[in-house]
Amino acid sequence: PEYERATLFYCKLCGDRDRADDLLQDAMVKAMTKFSALRDNDSFRPWLYRILISTFRDSFKRPWWQRRVSLTPEMKAEHAVTFAVYAESAEELQHVRYLAESIREFAGRFREAPIWVYMPESFTAKNVHVTSKLDALGVEIRISYAPEESQRFYYAGKTFASGMAETAAEGKSTVLVWLDEDTIVLREPADFLMSDSIHFAYRPVMHNRSGTLYGQPPNKFWSRIYDRLAIDDSLLFPMVTPADQQTINAYFNAGLLVVRPERGILRAWAADFKVLYEDSVLAKMCDDDITNKIFLHQTALVGAVLHRLGKDEMVELSLRYNYPIFFHQQYEAASEFESIEDVVTLRYDLYFRNPAPQWAAKLKGDPHKIAWLKKRLGMD
Repeated sequence: PEYERATLFYCKLCGDRDRADDLLQDAMVKAMTKFSALRDNDSFRPWLYRILISTFRDSFKRPWWQRRVSLTPEMKAEHAVTFAVYAESAEELQHVRYLAESIREFAGRFREAPIWVYMPESFTAKNVHVTSKLDALGVEIRISYAPEESQRFYYAGKTFASGMAETAAEGKSTVLVWLDEDTIVLREPADFLMSDSIHFAYRPVMHNRSGTLYGQPPNKFWSRIYDRLAIDDSLLFPMVTPADQQTINAYFNAGLLVVRPERGILRAWAADFKVLYEDSVLAKMCDDDITNKIFLHQTALVGAVLHRLGKDEMVELSLRYNYPIFFHQQYEAASEFESIEDVVTLRYDLYFRNPAPQWAAKLKGDPHKIAWLKKRLGMD
């Protein structure tokens, strides 16, 4: 009841349901972080409303990129794109900080673009020290939810959070860029401003760990996925994995998705993921093979994209995007991936948990950017 009353309260203050929802997200995060200071439960309502009012007032003191303003032509490029990411551990939240810092420093016209981080409600209050640093970078904390039955599968939280981000971005941003948290932006990502005829920009999966070779019969796992998502051969097309150079059926990397929110691709991804994890046959295949369980969420993306877009409505980004730094040191790869010379965005996966000695000396590229990476991601 208090949540509904708070929503109505903000609607009256703002005269705008979307803005009310945004402010309520902020206020709920503040309330959760301060809840332990509430001494008297009978005082909950006035205590909550003090937070609601202070949040409303603070919204007018925020950095300009967080306010709702009428965009001039010069500002449109900056606000055409919204970045969004998901975190559910302290390590991932630290990675979000590095991502946000990289956007603010290296993203050119998009330096001041909105950045949203989605987190489970139970996780938010435990990481106040990091979220305060994100707030200083203009990162907006948002609460995400995933069905309880989905949470035994890997990356369920990320998948459902992406749909929430897409809903929030519709009507507010021309393009939503959904990223994995282990991403660093090193140059202006100009290709994120897609031409009017393009509605989706992507990268293929890094290597063929769980895909199907183009022109070959799918295995039982993929056959079941194609059947449950009604994907036939007429929808499939080839793409080449960057790490092992295999030609596979369309299989999109879930760590970088550039979408037009109104097309509903990310919401469809969450819906299709639900179809797959509720299937008893696929659930058994996931229990029997952990690789299936790890990548089930990413397989769901195939149906979400192919049923909503034609091939001529999407574009594959170049290897300058989602560049898998030092990938050969973690997995088998045809290339060493040791140069950031022309890289726009890179991915580092788990590499910096245990980096190779003198890794910064081996990396080729702008010394300033290498020093920037070394300072944040790990010492030699």
